[in-house]
Amino acid sequence: MTTATPKTVIVTGASSGIGAATARRLATDGWHVIAAARRTDRLIDLVADIRQDGGSAQAEKLDVTSRGDCTDLADRVATEHGHLDALVANAGVMPLSRLDAGLVDDWDQMINVNIRGLLYGIHAVLPHFARQGAGHVVTVASVGGLQVTPMAAVYCGTKFAARAITEGLRLESDPTIRVTTVSPGVVETELADSITDLDAVDLMRDYRRHSMPASVIADAIAYALGAPADVDINEIVIRPTRQR
Repeated sequence: MTTATPKTVIVTGASSGIGAATARRLATDGWHVIAAARRTDRLIDLVADIRQDGGSAQAEKLDVTSRGDCTDLADRVATEHGHLDALVANAGVMPLSRLDAGLVDDWDQMINVNIRGLLYGIHAVLPHFARQGAGHVVTVASVGGLQVTPMAAVYCGTKFAARAITEGLRLESDPTIRVTTVSPGVVETELADSITDLDAVDLMRDYRRHSMPASVIADAIAYALGAPADVDINEIVIRPTRQR
């Protein structure tokens, strides 16, 4: 980007993994990055690293399951910077388990973060995109939104929903608002750390033997955001070559 005023992007779940890698990559590309997550200690370190490398970023505490938090952040960013150009809806959790394990609290957490968190983010940014006549939503979904696997029924359900919501937004939106779904396969992140079911832990240990660095997904997000204004990258699916 060569504009004097950098474009502004909110990246949710920016404290680790894909979110942190995306924040770094977009800052390198010239975006002003709003790195948003609950773990502000990590965000502060991330922003310090970005600034040391010459990028522009700020840390913002955000709970995506709070509609008020999402709306307040989007409104504040648009007011402070005069524009809000993109949302990378990356925040997600994956505490896998069999349905008969009955871990209902884990189900609720996935529904709240992976579905409601996405909806609240979309709700927060759309008025600003409509006012500006431009904007871009990138949803980080999963290959779990393309196929269902054992131990992942609820997680896959939330990612099927995320893909459906994002595709619905694309179809409903004015052409000035672009919408992209990025569906990663196995990535080197902390996502599996939330799993408490021992059977699921063993399964994921084997499943995640072949994985990609988070920077690969960040590159894909940067590609979608960097496309010309009259080009809409609808969906990108990325897997390790050994994951079929």
